[in-house]
Formats: sequence, C-alpha cells, structure tokens
Amino acid sequence: MNLWYSAATLFSIGKAPIAPGFAGSLATLILWLFLPMNWVIQGIVIIFLVIFGVFASGQAAIYKKEHDPSEVVIDEAAGMGIALFMLPHSIGLYIGAFILFRIFDVLKPSIIHRSQNLPGGWGIMIDDVLAGLLTLLILTGIQTLS
Repeated sequence: MNLWYSAATLFSIGKAPIAPGFAGSLATLILWLFLPMNWVIQGIVIIFLVIFGVFASGQAAIYKKEHDPSEVVIDEAAGMGIALFMLPHSIGLYIGAFILFRIFDVLKPSIIHRSQNLPGGWGIMIDDVLAGLLTLLILTGIQTLS
C-alpha cells in the first residue's frame, strides 16, 4: 500500500463504510480532547496537518487517480483542528464545532466551494481549512458574547 495514501486516510479511518468525512472529523475531535490548551502545541499540530496534508492528499489523489478520493480525510482532520483551535474543552463547544464544521464541509458555501478548484493537494485541503476557519470565527464570536 502507498504510504502517502495511508497517511491521507488517517491510517484507514477514511475507509469507514459510511461517512468517512464524519469519521475523520470525529477522530480529530477526540484527539483534541487530549491536547493541552496551549496555542503553540495546537498550532504546531494544525500546521503539520495542513502542510503534510497538502502533500499526502495530493499524492493519494495521484495514487487513486481521482481528484479528491472520499477516503482521504486528512483534510477533515486539519479543518476540524482549526475549528477547535484554543476552544475550551467544553462538550457544548466541541459539539457545536463538530456540527458547524460538518455543515460547512458538506454544503461548501461560496468561496469554500470555489477553493476546491485549486490544483492537487491544495484543492483537497483548502475547502476544509476555510470551513474550519469559518467555524472557529463563529464559535469564538458566540463564546465572546456569552
């Protein structure tokens, strides 16, 4: 098996028979529960996922001969990580982040949809990065108001 493909599927999490994007997002949410509330650590994890994800997802697409293979979920991991960046470990916030991120990831409003047209791994990754940023912006706003 191709090592890049394996990494891009988060070591087979993306091969879930139903809703692989859901599975990749949920796995990231669970991982985030164990990360400390430290912007350096969380930032390093996100930067790694994005940079590594661009390359791994691009290589996985070449390997599978598809533009954006559904089992590639490293993009969901990066986007979900961004959505959860420095949010307090709160079940309510995490569930809200999960739901909002999945809605934006599935519906892909406006620029999120157009961003998929970028070449290679960038096109696979950037829509989830934008969905994560939009989710984080909304939840940070809600958290600030409450």
